[in-house]
Amino acid sequence: MIGQAFGKLWQSTGLYGFSGLAEGFGVGNFLMICVGLLLVYLAIKKGFEPLLLIPIGFGCILANIPLAYISSVDPATGDPGFIKVLFDSGISTGLFPILIFMGVGAMTDFGPLIANPKTLLLGAAAQFGIFCALLGALALSFIPGINFTLHDAAAIGIIGGADGPTAIFVTSRLAPNLLGPIAVAAYSYMALVPIIQPPIMRALTSMDERKIRMQQLRPVSKLEKILFPLVVLLTNAILLPSATPLLGALMFGNLAKECGVINRLSDTMQNSLMNIVTIFLGLSVGSKMEASKFLNLNTLGILFLGMIAFAIGTGAGVLIAKLMNKIDPKHPVNPLIGSAGVSAVPMAARVSSKLGQEADPQNFLLMHAMGPNVAGVIGSAVAAGVMLAVVPFMEVL
Repeated sequence: MIGQAFGKLWQSTGLYGFSGLAEGFGVGNFLMICVGLLLVYLAIKKGFEPLLLIPIGFGCILANIPLAYISSVDPATGDPGFIKVLFDSGISTGLFPILIFMGVGAMTDFGPLIANPKTLLLGAAAQFGIFCALLGALALSFIPGINFTLHDAAAIGIIGGADGPTAIFVTSRLAPNLLGPIAVAAYSYMALVPIIQPPIMRALTSMDERKIRMQQLRPVSKLEKILFPLVVLLTNAILLPSATPLLGALMFGNLAKECGVINRLSDTMQNSLMNIVTIFLGLSVGSKMEASKFLNLNTLGILFLGMIAFAIGTGAGVLIAKLMNKIDPKHPVNPLIGSAGVSAVPMAARVSSKLGQEADPQNFLLMHAMGPNVAGVIGSAVAAGVMLAVVPFMEVL
């Protein structure tokens, strides 16, 4: 009896699970717990997207604790873990990314974009990396051990937009089995914007180009700011209804901010709602970093393609800005702001401004860079809508 009791006690320990004796668990779970701890370390020590990397890292740790079944169903009782409940209700349904977009809309000022509409082209150019990554994912499928379908490739490509909620939304629709590595890649590259972008920006621009001073933006009226979300939403309804979930939430949040008559709702979106959903989303995403699903060649391919997509998106924005200067030399655009077309708001805009001031301390580019930066948010949502509309149709063909 005593031996059986000790046997039962041993089988209920984490060491038993890490040893590989428990079905579905093994040393891989210990490695993923270390990855989770690394994410938490980077968030706390280095300040890399702490609001998201800490919940994601902690969710990864929880999901890989043997026999806890926090992110799955306990086979003994049939009860789902609390993170599985969050995932099923918020990620699988696409609810959490939509609520995040609503909060982002309430915090975003589209004034710089309205004042200088041509910066919309820079936001669109930065999405070029999305489609390059899609083709790259299909190409990697020829390597033994890597197998990406068209749905997988489309979800991987969205990483190039540097927009975590969009990546999660598209992946939950097209390739839910890849949600963990795609979400981690998207948010990791967002956090690494100050490290990844500057070398690319310096390589593609001359010192004289980085010193270009742009004309001061015109004042934008309150009426223009109120009409903007309504016009974008109606245009979206006519041209690309599949992007409505994300763009609709984004524009609703922005209208709540700009109309000035529902400040309580706007404040709630910006603060309480965003904070709550960020916690739930981070834990849910981290829970998909289970060893059995994360430690494989597909994950390495996703991380590699995400980096390439992000680099191409950055470079495309800079090059389009240089092309705009060739076409219209009377109204020069500092090419540095083209890199802000990736939708990592406002980090990408700050990086553009910082590099501009390195070349000329009196050159203030932040507000100019915010134009393509917020355009990138719209661009990534449009790219997501295109993927959701076209990819299932192509798969059928």
